[in-house]
Amino acid sequence: MGLLDPGAGDSYPGFIHLAQGSSRSAPPSASTEAGFLHLRTPQTTAACTDRTLAESLAPVGRRGERCLGREDAAGRSPLFWGAERLCVEQVVRASPCARRVLVALRTLDICRVCRSEGTPEKPLYHPCVCTGSIKFIHQECLVQWLKHSRKEYCELCKHRFAFTPIYSPDMPSRLPIQDIFAGLVTSIGTAIRYWFHYTLVAFAWLGVVPLTACRIYKCLFTGSVSSLLTLPLDMLSTENLLADCLQGCFVVTCTLCAFISLVWLREQIVHGGAPIWLEHAAPPFNAAGPHQNEAPVGGNGVENAAAEQPADPPAEDAVVGENPAVQDEQAEEEEEEDNEEDDDAGVEDAADANNGAQDDMNWNALEWDRAAEELTWERMLGLDGSLVFLEHVFWVVSLNTLFILVFAFCPYHIGHFSLVGLGFEEHVQASHFEGLITTIVGYILLAITLIICHGLATLVKFHRSRRLLGVCYIVVKVSLLVVVEIGVFPLICGWWLDICSLEMFDATLKDRELSFQSAPGTTMFLHWLVGMVYVFYFASFILLLREVLRPGVLWFLRNLNDPDFNPVQEMIHLPIYRHLRRFILSVIVFGSIVLLMLWLPVRIIKSLLPHFLPYNVMLYSDAPVSELSLELLLLQVVLPALLEQGHTRQWLKGLVRAWTVTAGYLLDLHSYLLGDQEENENSANQQVNNNQHARNNNAIPVVGEGLHAAHQAILQQGGPVGFQPYRRPLNFPLRILVLIILMCVTLLIASLICLTLPVFAGRWLMSFWTGTAKIHELYTAACGLYVCWLTIRAVTVLVAWMPQGRRVIFQKVREWALMVVKTVVVAVLLAGAVPLLLGLLFELVIVAPLRVPLDQTPLFYPWQDWALGVLHAKIIAAITLMGPQWWLKTVIEQVYANGIRNIDLHYIIRKLAAPVISVLLLSLCVPYVLASGVVPLLGVTAEMQNLVHRRIYPFLLMVVVLMGILSFQVRQFKRLYEHIKNDKYLVGQRLVNYERKSGKQGTSAPAPPPSQE
Repeated sequence: MGLLDPGAGDSYPGFIHLAQGSSRSAPPSASTEAGFLHLRTPQTTAACTDRTLAESLAPVGRRGERCLGREDAAGRSPLFWGAERLCVEQVVRASPCARRVLVALRTLDICRVCRSEGTPEKPLYHPCVCTGSIKFIHQECLVQWLKHSRKEYCELCKHRFAFTPIYSPDMPSRLPIQDIFAGLVTSIGTAIRYWFHYTLVAFAWLGVVPLTACRIYKCLFTGSVSSLLTLPLDMLSTENLLADCLQGCFVVTCTLCAFISLVWLREQIVHGGAPIWLEHAAPPFNAAGPHQNEAPVGGNGVENAAAEQPADPPAEDAVVGENPAVQDEQAEEEEEEDNEEDDDAGVEDAADANNGAQDDMNWNALEWDRAAEELTWERMLGLDGSLVFLEHVFWVVSLNTLFILVFAFCPYHIGHFSLVGLGFEEHVQASHFEGLITTIVGYILLAITLIICHGLATLVKFHRSRRLLGVCYIVVKVSLLVVVEIGVFPLICGWWLDICSLEMFDATLKDRELSFQSAPGTTMFLHWLVGMVYVFYFASFILLLREVLRPGVLWFLRNLNDPDFNPVQEMIHLPIYRHLRRFILSVIVFGSIVLLMLWLPVRIIKSLLPHFLPYNVMLYSDAPVSELSLELLLLQVVLPALLEQGHTRQWLKGLVRAWTVTAGYLLDLHSYLLGDQEENENSANQQVNNNQHARNNNAIPVVGEGLHAAHQAILQQGGPVGFQPYRRPLNFPLRILVLIILMCVTLLIASLICLTLPVFAGRWLMSFWTGTAKIHELYTAACGLYVCWLTIRAVTVLVAWMPQGRRVIFQKVREWALMVVKTVVVAVLLAGAVPLLLGLLFELVIVAPLRVPLDQTPLFYPWQDWALGVLHAKIIAAITLMGPQWWLKTVIEQVYANGIRNIDLHYIIRKLAAPVISVLLLSLCVPYVLASGVVPLLGVTAEMQNLVHRRIYPFLLMVVVLMGILSFQVRQFKRLYEHIKNDKYLVGQRLVNYERKSGKQGTSAPAPPPSQE
């Protein structure tokens, strides 16, 4: 059941229901018999004997005979003219007598859903703004549609439907006390029941599951039989309860991630295909997957492709392409050879496929879909009120135990026994990460064992065992590669960055060793985090280079934007030696970049500017500027402005493009670096003009025109695809070597500028404020960076305005000056006054009563109060934007939408600044006036006046909170009162008509979801 389309309802206010040869009819109804059209309504009766109308209706009747058996819920068989629906207005052109039918239907009020008239028992209502034939509706039809659509408003006009309650005639004007008390007791009982249930849910998922996982984990790794015997008693022990629960949450999270990873890896194998060595009898260590002959790419970025280079280099000044067709032919030959092997395995796989097909025939998708619909998150966690979640708790505990046993206990003990046998146990214990290293060694030995067992199973032709061992090897291999790619490689990069930057902070390796011994976990995490940031920004810079350079220049680096790039598939298919080669080359390249851009610039700075380094990264308590305030200013004001308005990526891309164009023309490598895009575009335009001229002369089309040429043109318009040919100049290797040297020199100079210029500018500016006091270099660098950005931004804007003339420049300057003035006013109000008042209010309400005793005078620092106010203002703004819709959220969203260029000063002051500042000033002034002006008039002692002065702000805050809680409880009691009244005396609900004159509904507030009793 659904509402009719608005176009149909508005253009044609009625449809004719045909009941040919049937006694059933629906008011209004019509029947056709041998050219007669009878319209039977309470208002009119029309008859037509026009033969033209009968002929026009004959095909409709024949088509409608097939639909006579389709009855709706009311037992009617409606046939609509045309393809089951033909508007009356289409028939008006065929016969004038149909106009009377149209007029009769236009003056008829019918339901928009069931197309029936209103009766005294079932009246028609007009509850929304819709007009025409969809204006009226029965309340029963609307209730059914609301239940079906799960909406509370009209889907066309978006007007919310309103219902007024209908109570029993014997309902008293006020509910009796016993009814209110009974309803209150029922509500309290329901609340207690829900509280017990949700407490049980929280105890099960946050207590039993993690505590069981932690105790089982400790029991398995103690290595004693007594711990296994006392495991039931250890489960009930209350010793270290909170710590065990937290550790258990970590263990449960790890097992959950392992389970999800296994499922995802299975999907990757199923959809991406298993490796060739798994399907055929080939050892996994020597066999390569289908990606072996692809263009070389780098793990984490780099791949050595010396083996993939062609043996004979092309001639000088030749056009070089990069389409590896020979490799594709070799790959096809290898696939044909592999397909001819292992006939026995193919027969067995075919039998397995037949069994799988039989299982697929017995599989019922509807049952699985029904089970998926029934098992929701609420039902699984127990939030729906049922106790089915206890079974899920049992299965989660069992799966945790299984995963701990398989993926942690077995590899750890395999590695432990191996290290003890080899005599490396003391070295591993000295690393402070004995468990992790031992487990990784166990996984490595397990992978080697699986390779050997897979080879033996292949020799003896145990195909099922071979496939099972191969899948297990893939799981272990992918797990180890993920640990290396995500864990080990960033950790190496982080430590190398720290070692190369020691002189910049006047530190030594001994200091790093002491910090590692004092907190090994924290130290390793910080280095890993720094390494991940370095790898991320390196990959981002490579993506930017790909947008500038010709496709094919960076053939040795991975293309992360390639839709066919799938690192998990590469981990599955490529052999392990290629991953090791990628890892080693990536370490070399990333380490070389760190030496070039960090270690070497630091050495040059120390030799040229001996007093510039080291950077000051220590905090001093005697600094005239608070470190906390500066840090908040940096994090809340400077860095967000740089990130939002800096356009750093566009600037960097422009600099890279300018450098590439300059280097390309100097070294005659423009074709190699950027491609011949302009020449290709000119030749393509000339080719199009020639083709157009040939068509005009009725000449024979040139080969390559038509659909293929259009497709190639579309591809060229969309940008380069795959690779582009280029022209090799003379002495091409020498030119490439000079290009690499020029690139290294450029990176070195850029690194020197970035390490010195912002810090030097920041120190010079901060010296006017702080004098000779030492300031953290993070603040000086941020200040200098912000000033440099403003300078570069102003210069670029002026350069862009210069070609437009003096008049345009003056006009732009006036516009920008006005915008700057508006921005300064808004900043003073919203970023100055509001945070200052907010921070001062926070200081008076919370900080001073808690930190300053009554016999001491509190001191206020406006700078610190303003910095704290900035933080609080941002938190309040974020909470407001995430909360429900109200006036403050609407105003903030509008201000954000306007931006700086379209700033509306009058709107901001009137709607945002004035109300907020007024509320804050009242909150500060009213308590002060009461304490200083009203309390002394009461004749209290000086001690009491001091107490009132110090405690009036938190006291008034407590009063406001209590009033808010009281008003909330009053609203809740009113809702409970209405709920009790509706449960006992509500007999139904009546739909409210939409009042068109006043534009309001008949009731002030909509009732609960509609129901008819």
